[in-house]
Amino acid sequence: MSVDTNVSESARATVLLLGRTEIVVEDAERHLDMSDVRLLGGTGLTDVRRAFSTEPRVDHVIMGAGLDLQTRLEIVREVFERSDVTTVHLKDRATGPEGFLPFVRAVLRGLRDFPEERDATAGG
Repeated sequence: MSVDTNVSESARATVLLLGRTEIVVEDAERHLDMSDVRLLGGTGLTDVRRAFSTEPRVDHVIMGAGLDLQTRLEIVREVFERSDVTTVHLKDRATGPEGFLPFVRAVLRGLRDFPEERDATAGG
């Protein structure tokens, strides 16, 4: 997949990747090779709150299975309380840490057909 340098910043989806350990965004960008996404990284609820406070929009949140269940549920609640348009995706435990970036790639490829223009005030 080639990188399209003509993709405008506003046309790129903002994706927050969350894992038990800090995700190296630059490595993830190289591995995923998806010019139509802008990645942010974090390890928990504080990073979710920071992203929603500082970013104009967060389109998708993708969590690894290394986060404990209570933390994952708190993050889901926080995202859904802050946004009516952000999607949340949780990776399985079975594929282990090495399955995280392939999972992210599969989710993001599948979301390419998802409506880009969503009304921020619309309910589910």
